[in-house]
Amino acid sequence: MLVQALRRNGIDTPFPIQAAVIPDILAGHDVLGRAATGSGKTLAFGLPMLVRLSGASTAPRRPRGLILVPTRELAIQIETALDEPSLSMGLRLAIAVGGLAIKAQDEKLGRGVDLLIATPGRLTDLIGRKAVDLSDVQVLTVDEADHMADLGFLPQLTAVLNRVPAESQKLLFSATLDEAIGELVQRYLHSPVTHTVAAQPNASTPAANAVAEESDSDLPDIAHYALHVRRIEKRPVVTEIAGRKGRTLLFVRTQHGADKLAGKLREVGIAAAALHGGQGQNQRTRTLAAFADGSWPVLVATDIAARGIHVDDVSLVVHVDPPADPKDYLHRTGRTARAGASGTVVTVVTPDDRQEAAELARRAGVSVTDLEVRPGDRRLAEITGARRASGRPIPDPATVAAAAKAAAAPPDPAPERPRHRIDPRTGGRKHTKKHKPKSRGGR
Repeated sequence: MLVQALRRNGIDTPFPIQAAVIPDILAGHDVLGRAATGSGKTLAFGLPMLVRLSGASTAPRRPRGLILVPTRELAIQIETALDEPSLSMGLRLAIAVGGLAIKAQDEKLGRGVDLLIATPGRLTDLIGRKAVDLSDVQVLTVDEADHMADLGFLPQLTAVLNRVPAESQKLLFSATLDEAIGELVQRYLHSPVTHTVAAQPNASTPAANAVAEESDSDLPDIAHYALHVRRIEKRPVVTEIAGRKGRTLLFVRTQHGADKLAGKLREVGIAAAALHGGQGQNQRTRTLAAFADGSWPVLVATDIAARGIHVDDVSLVVHVDPPADPKDYLHRTGRTARAGASGTVVTVVTPDDRQEAAELARRAGVSVTDLEVRPGDRRLAEITGARRASGRPIPDPATVAAAAKAAAAPPDPAPERPRHRIDPRTGGRKHTKKHKPKSRGGR
């Protein structure tokens, strides 16, 4: 059943991380998986978890499997990836994340859930409401552990781990490892089997070495460029890049910057949408779906999209604003060259940013080709596919969605006409009160 479900989705050959870790997870070992984003981690831990949970019953509010993730987007994507395999095995999934109604999550847990996918904050809330008990957890996965540490989730994460039985199987996956993650491994994993799959070429620095290498054949095919531009020409160059064919992901530092750039691109005819943490969950879900299906092929995002967002065929990643540190560079880069595809990563560098960009690339352990470009350059088009936009404005996708929703809504019912009393003797209408005509003159 499970194999058939995978084949229906076109999956018949395991990725390196899957081939490495699945046998050890099935054997019951604790596993430390160090792998790049886009390397197939979700199925690497998800499928063997489902196998280990099959064939037994689950009590209400007491899940037997738990996956902890840093963001709701990642939780939703893991649920989507495991939905059909779990159905094929008769197992029930649920997510517990912020931004969605806690009452609905509470009710679903009350009906019984075999595998729960949760963010630490919402899971802590549900524990406080006595909506969930972790005493029956047999297998636990912590995904994107380093990102949880970066977001300050370690206290909540350790509080959750302390509620899970000490003898349960624990799996920890992370693209990069540091001291904080090392402490988690030492404290909660018992003699873990370690598997690594490389993330970047030329990994010769601490940041890059955090994701260990196996062989050149495991490396994604990514070309890195630093496009040096004059400050006054940065926006025109970015606009031409965004006007290319194909799925394109532009990273900026701030929420305001994402909204502003997406709006400017739409003004010149580029179908661009913004994605950031200031949006509601429904809007973020619609935006990601439109980016994934190609309706809006250009996504302008903050680092919320740097991790856990799985969209195939992103052929170009653009650092419009340089990332804050090497780990962010690596995770942004991980949005392209997924599932064995190739990709290109460019950083738009103004004179003020040159030293910072060069240092960032060095610390990230990537080999970057420097290139001076101007709007309309042939070399810019060769590297990125840049081209001029149509100039015909495109409406805001939020406005389009609102209009579509209004058009689909049923029309308002016609106003009810005033009722009149019926004279039972004549069957005709009868006024409730007679009015004498006003006299125009005196008596």
